[in-house]
Amino acid sequence: MHSNHLLLEEPIRMASILEPSKANFFPAMTKIVGTLGPRSRSVDVISGCLKAGMSVARFDFSWGDSEYHQETLDNLRTAVRSTKKLCAVMLDTVGAEMQVVNKSEKAISLQQDDNVILTPDKGQEASSQVLPINFDGLAKAVKKGDTIFVGQYLFTGSETTSVWLEVDKVEGDDVDCKIKNSATLAGALFTLHASQIHIDLPTLTDKDKENISTWGVANKIDFLSLSYTRHAQDVREAREYLSKLGELSQTQIFAKIENIEGLTHFDEILQEADGIILSRGNLGIDLPPEKVFLFQKAALYKCNMAGKPAVLTRVVDSMTDNLRPTRAEATDVANAVLDGSDAILLGAETLRGLYPVETISIVGKICAEAEKVFNQDLYFKKTVKYVGEPMSHLESIASSAVRAAIKVKASVIICFTSSGRAARLIAKYRPTMPVLSVVIPRLKTNQLRWSFSGAFEARQSLVVRGLFPMLADPQHPAESTSATNESVLKVALDHGKASGVIKSHDRVVVCQKVGDASVVKIIELED
Repeated sequence: MHSNHLLLEEPIRMASILEPSKANFFPAMTKIVGTLGPRSRSVDVISGCLKAGMSVARFDFSWGDSEYHQETLDNLRTAVRSTKKLCAVMLDTVGAEMQVVNKSEKAISLQQDDNVILTPDKGQEASSQVLPINFDGLAKAVKKGDTIFVGQYLFTGSETTSVWLEVDKVEGDDVDCKIKNSATLAGALFTLHASQIHIDLPTLTDKDKENISTWGVANKIDFLSLSYTRHAQDVREAREYLSKLGELSQTQIFAKIENIEGLTHFDEILQEADGIILSRGNLGIDLPPEKVFLFQKAALYKCNMAGKPAVLTRVVDSMTDNLRPTRAEATDVANAVLDGSDAILLGAETLRGLYPVETISIVGKICAEAEKVFNQDLYFKKTVKYVGEPMSHLESIASSAVRAAIKVKASVIICFTSSGRAARLIAKYRPTMPVLSVVIPRLKTNQLRWSFSGAFEARQSLVVRGLFPMLADPQHPAESTSATNESVLKVALDHGKASGVIKSHDRVVVCQKVGDASVVKIIELED
């Protein structure tokens, strides 16, 4: 593994740090994924989230039924229409998640040094002495001395609402544990995490399949977030399942890495998946705290070099009930950007937090500041070196477009693409200016009817750093005459001008296909 921390651009003037941040049409190049829930499902709040910079909405099926999520999604669509901000949809599976079954939803208080029994007997009432769980095999998986963590769903790590247990003894199917810290478990859903232990539950459960084949198909989800991905085979099985669902064959699969097993098989998972979500909450339980940063840097570097989006979770937990992040959190968000994250995923902060819109806005501002000092030059050289020679045709065009744009100080790169691949490759080289990907719809047929594809591809770029999609008019096919290409380019330039990223006398780099050849050209605007 190379040393892969991208140092800041040198030198930074202290006075420049104090200059106020400029408002920009694109709040940041780094994208923000927001989890929608009780505090963030009205049209008003979702509109606020979109305006603040959310470009992917995550629907977490660990809680809430499909009717609940459908109402939220209908509100999202209304908000998208009124704000004219594109937003992609991500379905997050439950996966191999162990949960405490607390039917009465009463708060449970646990005292340090007392014992509590974890039992698969779901008929029992949850109490300070007994916690029923949804998994029969825990007694076989653990041994005396093992660590188990129980926390509120999307726990923020606060010790008063989450508890560490140590296995004292195993009796039949029950696991008797000593309580390591006093805590009160409140709320309807608690998750259980057994540190560094294989849990024999399927990655894609029957319930997940039901949610995907009904809600997922009806709503043509853009992304599937595959919780507890542990092997490349998990991704292959999910892909095979999606391929049978017609409309979802284009849905991208993001493998969610949340435990040591997923880490161990990271390289092969990355090869199979379309993107990676680093679930730092659960990883923080499985890994010793001092190892988390190392894994983050190594994983982000690998994703960057593979040109696959990397999404980081659990960044501003304290904003769940505070208006400002802690110093450590603010620094952490900036470091995530410098380490190469494509997107930041907000969980509890937007789902049940008091300040969903403010959180998105602050995270966007921190990302924008970090992007200003991102050492693009070093990153570019590293990526070119990693790709090696001879480069593929597309890779060479993409890197040339970025190099040209930086040399001529272009304000934007415009890329014509139908599959979205060319635009993603340009973004892989992390240009300092936005990439407008003009997605040209393709005509396709299933023998019965003709349809245009392109909306999926446009929305799927909403999770890639620096990539901003617009869908061209289907009357302009991608490889048609230069006259129609010119008219599509005019639309793209007008879009750029209207959004304030292109001004008169700016230079623009355009990357497009003409016949069989790919062309990179530099345009200087007169007015």
